[in-house]
Amino acid sequence: MNNLKNRYVILDLEATGNSPKNGDRIIQVGAVVVEENKIIDRYSSFVNAAAPIPLFVEQLTGISEEVLDDAPDFLEVAPELLKRLDGAYLVAHNVRFDLAFLNFELERCGYEAFMGPVIDTVELSRMLLPRADAYKLNQLADYLSIDHANPHQADSDAEVTAQIFIYLMKKMEALPLLTLQNLEPLVKRFHSDVEHIITALIRKKLTSLQQDEEEIDVFRQLALKWYEEKEDKGDRLEVDFTASREEMMKELSTVMQGFELREGQTEMMKAINEAQEEKRHAIIEAGTGIGKSLAYLLPSIYLAKKTGKPVVISTHTIQLQQQLLDRDIPLLKEILPFDINAALLKGRNNYIDLRRFEQQLFQTEENNYDTVLSKAQILIWLLETDYGDVDELNLPSGGKIFWHQIKSDVNVSLTQKSPWFSRCFYQRRRREAQQADIIITNHALLFTDLVANHQLLPAYDNVIVDEAHHLEDIVGDYFGVRTDYFSLLQQFDRIGLKDGSGLNVKIKDLLEEKGLFRELEQLNVTEDQTRVVLSDIDETFRMLHSYAARKVSGSNEIGRLSYRLTDEEGEYWEAITEAANRVVFGTRDILKQLKGIVKALEEKQEHLSMDEKGIVADFQSMVNALGEEGEKINYLMLEHHANEVKWIEVDPKGPINSAFLFSKPVEVGELLADQFFEKKDSVVLTSATLSVKNSFSYILERLGLEAFDPITKQLESPFDYEEQARLMVPVDLPLIKDVSSDVYVQAISAAIVSIARVTRGRMLVLFTSYDMLKKTHFVVKNLLEEDDISLISQGVDSGSRMKLTKNFKQTDEAILFGTSSFWEGVDLPGEDLSCLIIVRLPFSPPDNPLFESRSEVIKKEGGNPFMDLSLPQAIIRFKQGFGRLVRTQKDRGVVFVFDRRIISTRYGKLFIQSLPPVPVLKAPTEDLLNELDIWL
Repeated sequence: MNNLKNRYVILDLEATGNSPKNGDRIIQVGAVVVEENKIIDRYSSFVNAAAPIPLFVEQLTGISEEVLDDAPDFLEVAPELLKRLDGAYLVAHNVRFDLAFLNFELERCGYEAFMGPVIDTVELSRMLLPRADAYKLNQLADYLSIDHANPHQADSDAEVTAQIFIYLMKKMEALPLLTLQNLEPLVKRFHSDVEHIITALIRKKLTSLQQDEEEIDVFRQLALKWYEEKEDKGDRLEVDFTASREEMMKELSTVMQGFELREGQTEMMKAINEAQEEKRHAIIEAGTGIGKSLAYLLPSIYLAKKTGKPVVISTHTIQLQQQLLDRDIPLLKEILPFDINAALLKGRNNYIDLRRFEQQLFQTEENNYDTVLSKAQILIWLLETDYGDVDELNLPSGGKIFWHQIKSDVNVSLTQKSPWFSRCFYQRRRREAQQADIIITNHALLFTDLVANHQLLPAYDNVIVDEAHHLEDIVGDYFGVRTDYFSLLQQFDRIGLKDGSGLNVKIKDLLEEKGLFRELEQLNVTEDQTRVVLSDIDETFRMLHSYAARKVSGSNEIGRLSYRLTDEEGEYWEAITEAANRVVFGTRDILKQLKGIVKALEEKQEHLSMDEKGIVADFQSMVNALGEEGEKINYLMLEHHANEVKWIEVDPKGPINSAFLFSKPVEVGELLADQFFEKKDSVVLTSATLSVKNSFSYILERLGLEAFDPITKQLESPFDYEEQARLMVPVDLPLIKDVSSDVYVQAISAAIVSIARVTRGRMLVLFTSYDMLKKTHFVVKNLLEEDDISLISQGVDSGSRMKLTKNFKQTDEAILFGTSSFWEGVDLPGEDLSCLIIVRLPFSPPDNPLFESRSEVIKKEGGNPFMDLSLPQAIIRFKQGFGRLVRTQKDRGVVFVFDRRIISTRYGKLFIQSLPPVPVLKAPTEDLLNELDIWL
């Protein structure tokens, strides 16, 4: 039978709940029949469940008990479904749910359960649409531009699922033969019965001698998207930005809908052009809505064309990088009188290594479902990607582990002798960067390049650092060191020394095959040594956990306890350092043996196949990584370094060896001055939040810029905050120091719920403490039990910041709780956000080890840690939080500050003075709620 002509019945069921075994019943059936990728029949019916319909189900589906009064029983519906299902595939979006209800009802009515083949469109979409953001039905409909008129109605959902299924089938039929052949063994381990469909497609392509599309590059065992290298950027041009600026602005208004020439944007362009022409550094605070990306791109492009050297644009977030590359650069290409070459360059680990993927793909013993699905996704993705960047991929959670086995790695990725070198995605990006006028990167790579003596980025003299308020922390991270028990354990694990598995087995086989018996014996001895070292590692981190837990109380914003290491002494600390010494010397001894094994294999290079060379390269990489991780223990535990703070963090509820060791420079100003600002012609730092009390003195001093006499510019937001925003301070909420933690949580929870009932959700609540967020979450959840308002909380609900934000946007009435990472970079324009609550002014905890150390330095120099460090830091963070509310000219909203210190202390007024002019209302909560209701 030709599977391409099979019948597919796309089924969707609405039910009173999730479990038929617990008494939930079907209330609506929708079925769509597809043959030859066409809809040939539809069937839908309400079903009298003879069971109560919960309120949330009625609100979700619009189906009430009254609607079902005259509906048929499932007994009458069953023959209609069975007639269509005879000899057909059952297809559904999350098929297990529909199949469980269908079979329960069929058996209840005396019929046999459906035992035919099934296809889950969630699973099929994951494989065939690896770049989709999400796989819920409405999200996929949006992604594929399919109209979904009545979500959560079975007939509408079945129709949309059918359209998605037809799209997926057509895409599968168009896959190249080689991709289908590579997918065939993988889909055997899928939940969906698609193996026969793929086998039939392979047979058809083999017998019809179809030619795969020209845009496919078939190489070795993989089919890739065909890629043309970009042309050379050409010679320098005689261009003058100042003379061209006004003409450019006029051109922009013709290609950019709604573009308005803003005075602040023009001023920013002039300041950047001046800094670049005069080879000076600059600090520019550009309020929200200035249009700063275009303001720095235009002069930078002209400079690159004039000098023939690239300008680097560095951002903190991926979203801003994509905006620059996908929106702003294409826009400027339309108006500029010359071509622009722009390249995005990320750290090497962001790109897939095709040699490693090829090697992993054909390991048929793999049984982990997430790994199998990831392999299938990547086979499809390779037909679509130009750059092999993991950020394009939506891998399952287990696939993120698999990525570590296939990512590009400086130690593993083979040289130009590798057959894959010409198709290496990382090298492709580097070649593009070499030819680029504008190189877009992130702060992480910018400073990794600095630490790596400029081996990653092409030579550059001019850089724009956007989101520059992060600079001090980022530099601290990249000149810092960290490790933990699991990081060390993972390195031994990856090699397979811990339990004699994985790569270790392959190396043993290779040593035996090449007659390297002395080295084989050496490897066996190393396994025994590893068990001793692992015991020492466990002991070291258990003692560190115990030591830190006894020294401190109170947790940081991610729920860990922190303890700063100063001049530790005593018997217990001596026992810890003795154990750490054993770890360092034991690891070094193991490394010496392993490096000897690698050397012996490298001497046999000419006798090794390409796959064998790959195994040796992988082994070498892991040996190097183990060496780096082992030396971190020496650095963090056994050495002293000036201008550094070291500390331990422990998870009080985690395993008893879950201790984390950190070291960071206390002051980064000198490092930046000597290694960055001194060596560049012009560095422009920009952000919406760089000034404190209308002064840049804090940021100049922290970043080591004082001696460089930079250009400084403060540009106000064009938004009308007096019309668009209100700042409200309830005067009847307690100060946290005056009451117990529980009393405070109860008070703010009641206020949050009262405000949410007025705004109908659409609220972001920012906390400075994860503990308080968690406690407030549970109180608010109970108080909202009767309300149809969803609560989404960082750290309580699973998922990344991006996922939680997306869930918030897609939920009509929701409250989003967040800590540190939500104070910035979260974009919720328009109706998504009407109210922002700042629970406490965002001062750093005084016992934060880095903050403590910086405070001590300021004290020694005769300064005031509160005024010179704590307050400026908090004001900048507060401004970031405030900036979440008004993102466009049309946004309106209210900021509530629950911390009365903002109006009752002298320093509190500095927070308000640092904001744009916004009306401030101080009153009891009840009065403010009335004001809020009227204003919204």
